[in-house]
Amino acid sequence: ANMLHKLYSLPKPTVARVHGPAFAGGIGMVSVCDIAVASTEAHFKVSEVLIGLTPATISPYLLNAMGEREARRYFLTAEGFDAAEALRIGLLHQVVPPEQLDDAINTMTGHLLKGGPAALAVTKDLIDTVSRGPLDDRMLVDTATYIAKIRTTDEGREGIRSFLEKRRPAWLQAK
Repeated sequence: ANMLHKLYSLPKPTVARVHGPAFAGGIGMVSVCDIAVASTEAHFKVSEVLIGLTPATISPYLLNAMGEREARRYFLTAEGFDAAEALRIGLLHQVVPPEQLDDAINTMTGHLLKGGPAALAVTKDLIDTVSRGPLDDRMLVDTATYIAKIRTTDEGREGIRSFLEKRRPAWLQAK
């Protein structure tokens, strides 16, 4: 449980690269990553009930990824499913042929590397905050606070300047 939470809570974006079976704890590892890409050869199963256990430690993350309705089916039946089904239910973001998996991962990480490192970390925290709270006055204040704080950082000011000056931000210039 601690390991899954640690991976889920990392301030850096995480990407799951799935190329084979992801059963029990393996499917949990996929669900804690921010982005999940798999080959068409990947297979998934929440198999704990088959050995008299329950998917307790992975359940918060799988429920978040696939929703309660789909989780009920796959948690209770322990039936396996393929990458296309995993994409349909929200566990995956992209499915590609095996020979294209490395390119898909490289493209995804390339997109992530364009973001400001601090902005990525704050955005991950923002997602957690907003997704778990009601859209009320407090949420409006909280979200306004997020943008106000990041705009005043060196990274935020550099990002705005680079946008206005139509140039790459400093965090990309060294690459």
